[in-house]
Order: sequence, then C-alpha cells, then structure tokens
Amino acid sequence: MKSIQTIIEKAIKSPTKRLIVAVAQDLYVLEAVSKAYLTLNIEVTLVGDHFEINQLLNAVSSKFDYEIIDVKDKQEACLKAVKLIHSGYGHILMKGLVDTSILLKAVLNKSFGLVKDTRLSHVTLVETANYHKLFMLSDAAMNMYPDASIKKDIVINGVKVLHKLGIKSPNVGVLAAIEKENPKMQATLDAGILKQMNQEGEISGCVIDGPFALDNALNKEAAAHKGLTSNMAGEIDFLLMPSIDAGNIFYKALMFLANAKSASVVCGATCPIVLTSRADTIETKYASIALAKLL
Repeated sequence: MKSIQTIIEKAIKSPTKRLIVAVAQDLYVLEAVSKAYLTLNIEVTLVGDHFEINQLLNAVSSKFDYEIIDVKDKQEACLKAVKLIHSGYGHILMKGLVDTSILLKAVLNKSFGLVKDTRLSHVTLVETANYHKLFMLSDAAMNMYPDASIKKDIVINGVKVLHKLGIKSPNVGVLAAIEKENPKMQATLDAGILKQMNQEGEISGCVIDGPFALDNALNKEAAAHKGLTSNMAGEIDFLLMPSIDAGNIFYKALMFLANAKSASVVCGATCPIVLTSRADTIETKYASIALAKLL
C-alpha cells in the first residue's frame, strides 16, 4: 500500500460496521464521524450527553441519522459504549471527549471488557512524500518504556494488522539511536533479542532486523554510507519504537513538520479502538475510522 487513500477506498468497499463513540460530545470527533457516516458505509451510535451531542451535530452536519444513547456521566458513558461492543452490537470503539484513562478502565473491565490475554498497543500507518510506501510505527501512545518481552507483544499486534492489510511477511525494523549493539544502550540489545525470537519462530509472520538508526532504516543510501548490509534497509514496513518518547515525538514531527498523513488505532482488544489525539486533524480521525473498519 502506498497511500492512506488506499485504506479509505478499501474501507468503503468493506462490509457495513457499527461505530460506537464514547462521550461523543466532541466537535472534531463528530465532524470526522459525520464524514465517515456519509462516505465509509458505517452505522453510528453516539453515547453521551444527548443535548450537547445534538447541538454539535446541528453545527457540523445537515444530514444525520445516528442513534444517540443519553448518558451524561462520562465514566458511565464509557461503560455503556464498551458493553455495546461486548454484546456484539458494535464493531469499532472510538474515544470522544473523555480522558483516555477513563475509557481504558472500561475496556479493561473484567466482566464485560474487551481485553483477554493480549496486550494493548497503538499502531500508526504513515504516508509521507519521502518514502515509497506506507509504513507502520508502534508504539507512540500506549506502552511507555517496553522491555524486549513487551516489544514482542507490540510486534505481534502490529504484524497482525499488516497481515489484515495484505502484507504477508512485513519487514520489521527495530529502532535505536545507532545501528550497532551497545551494552550501554538497551534498545540495541533488544533488537538482538527480538531477531533471535524471530529466527526461532517465537515471533512469526514477519522478518525482524536491527538495530537500525532511523536514517538507515528508511534510506538505502544512508545504510550504504554506514556499511550496513541488511537487505531490509529502505524497505521497512514496520518501525518498532524504542520508547513512547521516541514514538510520540517522531509521530508528531511527521504530522506537524512533514505534512504526513496517518491513520491510527489501538489493537490487541476484541475490536479496534480509535484513540486519536485531540490535536489530530479531522482527516486523521476520519482515516483512523477507515482503518478500524478494515480491521
């Protein structure tokens, strides 16, 4: 895949799904949802303050036919949204005007939550003018300082997403500040551990290499200048971030300085979760709904 538009086009053609928005009284979320409703072949349930939601809908859309479930308390609205997914009524969960921690508490509820034995992780697909195809980066929002074991889970989640998008054996590049193992830099050592897990079949369905610095992961000439012989250099499908700091800063630099396009979801639950930043554009939120529908 070379563009976010490809994801949107595939989502349009995919079977109808129901989007459940928790605490839906958010102007920018509703603008993205309204666009998705009109173009992506989705059904919509908005959970939150009925009066506030209707006021905002009148401002963003002249044509809407959404189910609205009136729950004024934000914690209760999140619980209701998660229960709707758990019951099979909905297929995609989206965060509205509520703290992520409140929504995740509902998602992790032991009685009717959406997580069993898997780890949640955040994945972002990125389109940029300076790379020849879409690439994934993970994790920029959920797992803060993952060790090799947590990174394994992040890789497995991300590879599953890429498989569903038709990439049968994605190239996973493990990022660090340098491209050589250094005992003082844990991210470089994690790369060796993950490569071994991949070679021994503990992580399957992909090819893992690293450590890579960012330049030689994405640019063949940079790799050649540094004497890096990996065939994966310049052909990465999945960039594994060393920490949330690196992932979050890289993501925001791409979006705000490089005019990149992106689509993000939280995976590892029984349904995809659209958990975008308040600062993300309507187009990013819309593309994220499209990605979630495909998954």
